[in-house]
Amino acid sequence: MSGVPSREVARRVFAAEYNDGSHTFKESDDERAPLYYLLPTGERANRVFLVGTLTETEDVGEDSEYWRGRIVDPTGTFFAYAGQYQPEAAAALRDLSSPAYVAVVGKPRTYETDDGTVNVSVRPESISEVSAGARDRWVAETAERTLDRIEAYDDEANEYGRMARERYDLEIDQYREAVVAALESLEQGDELGGQETEPPA
Repeated sequence: MSGVPSREVARRVFAAEYNDGSHTFKESDDERAPLYYLLPTGERANRVFLVGTLTETEDVGEDSEYWRGRIVDPTGTFFAYAGQYQPEAAAALRDLSSPAYVAVVGKPRTYETDDGTVNVSVRPESISEVSAGARDRWVAETAERTLDRIEAYDDEANEYGRMARERYDLEIDQYREAVVAALESLEQGDELGGQETEPPA
């Protein structure tokens, strides 16, 4: 095995699941070891791949540009932040006009607030405008991947499923419901600029 770390697979995940997570971990003591984010359905993610409607962009930096993008999928909202260390992503957030369908590949970021709440965002490596068809394909494929993870969640051989059961007190069926809501939104044919549907409470 070479000493060069291979590029991690970007996991497809819906906002409803992504925002419920909070736990990050490394699998070795090596300071260059990748940091993983534990998805509630029992999968580790060093990078994520998401597609949704960019509904809002704002420069929230004080001394230098630091862009925040609000990206909505059929199950909820992602927040992406890009500054001087992510120049291409920051430029995309600066230049894109909302609403627009965008594809984002980035790294999960967690931030603990003073009251102990963990907020999750994405530090984008790339942001690009995509077609409605690309957004629809992402929804369908992410639904499939999410169902695969739910299927394997209780498998004793699935160490990340076991870790998720230990770390999170979450009802796994809610993610099945989110998948259903996401697929139903495709049938309704959401138009750009319309409010994406929220999952059932």
